[in-house]
Amino acid sequence: MNNSKTLVQLFAAAALLALAGCSDGPAEDAGEKVDEMVTDTKNAIEDACEKVKETAKAENENC
Repeated sequence: MNNSKTLVQLFAAAALLALAGCSDGPAEDAGEKVDEMVTDTKNAIEDACEKVKETAKAENENC
């Protein structure tokens, strides 16, 4: 009887953790915004690099 009670408690705890992991919280939203900003910055740097190489008539314009 004691083992089944422990098993039920473990299952309940696992279910709560799984549900908590599925929700979008403020930290996850902030992380997604940071990821988007980093991607936008990388794209802007690459565009600027390609423009400079194009202006300098470099053979390879890819950055």
